Amino acid sequence: MTALPALGALRAFEAAARLGSFKRASVELAVTPTAISHQIRQLEADLGVALFLRQTRKVVLTEEGRALYEPVHAGFTGIAAVVGRLRAGRGRKVATLSATLSFTARLLVPRAARFRARFPDWDLRLNAADANVDLAAGEADAAIRYGAGPWPGLDAVELMPESFAPVCAPQLGIRTPRDLARATLIHIEPLSFAPDASAPSWRAYAEASDLPGIEGAAGVTVNDENSAIQAVLLGQGVALLSLALMSAELAAGTLVEPFGCVMPGLAYHFVAPAGAAARPGAAVLRDWVVAEFGEHRSIDHN
Repeated sequence: MTALPALGALRAFEAAARLGSFKRASVELAVTPTAISHQIRQLEADLGVALFLRQTRKVVLTEEGRALYEPVHAGFTGIAAVVGRLRAGRGRKVATLSATLSFTARLLVPRAARFRARFPDWDLRLNAADANVDLAAGEADAAIRYGAGPWPGLDAVELMPESFAPVCAPQLGIRTPRDLARATLIHIEPLSFAPDASAPSWRAYAEASDLPGIEGAAGVTVNDENSAIQAVLLGQGVALLSLALMSAELAAGTLVEPFGCVMPGLAYHFVAPAGAAARPGAAVLRDWVVAEFGEHRSIDHN
């Protein structure tokens, strides 16, 4: 048998290729972006080909990279499925729920203990990733996704609508739309998990709210929600943030929504493979998520 490259290098390659980013791969694998880059360079040196085209904010697979990705991804997916079945066979039942990094950290993790209280015979595994996981391949039992749908092959339960508004630390003294002219505006690049349904831009917000004097491109730009949230928590400026994700800070007064100009977004949905309601893992996740986040609004069969 031909000698295979190091497993760690293949894992780094698969994650970077799937997520389109060394940084996002480093978050998923809990290592530094430098470590991801080093492992992939070693893999490229071992194979003697370039696997990625490095661009400013993302990486794109070369022809050789695409050829390698499919079997590597299929291999890791198959291993994960078997490992999940083996672990479940030990007597503990595991329910895996996928959601974006921000939704997981801000809304699921604080509620995780309530899942264990509601389903004491089940263990909860939260798969935090901005890229959509392959539910059909068994990468998770179910997921929470943001958008309008439809999601072919999935049953969807609408959980709650989303809305966006300027949010900032109270010490900035932002009280009226006019105050935005002297504030640092924090911009978020289009969200990778929903590029056509992202948070509104400041330019679009200014036009929709008829707020003259706001330079829609000025300020600080970040490429993920978590960085924008952290900047706002540190008092670095004002961002158009999800009111659902920031509900705890807004209720506690740590952050404020200084004035009432709100832009509607789309909605969060619980999704699972069609017919998965009969599968125990998907069923307990749906019961828990619907109880936590809203009424059972609708089910789409695609």
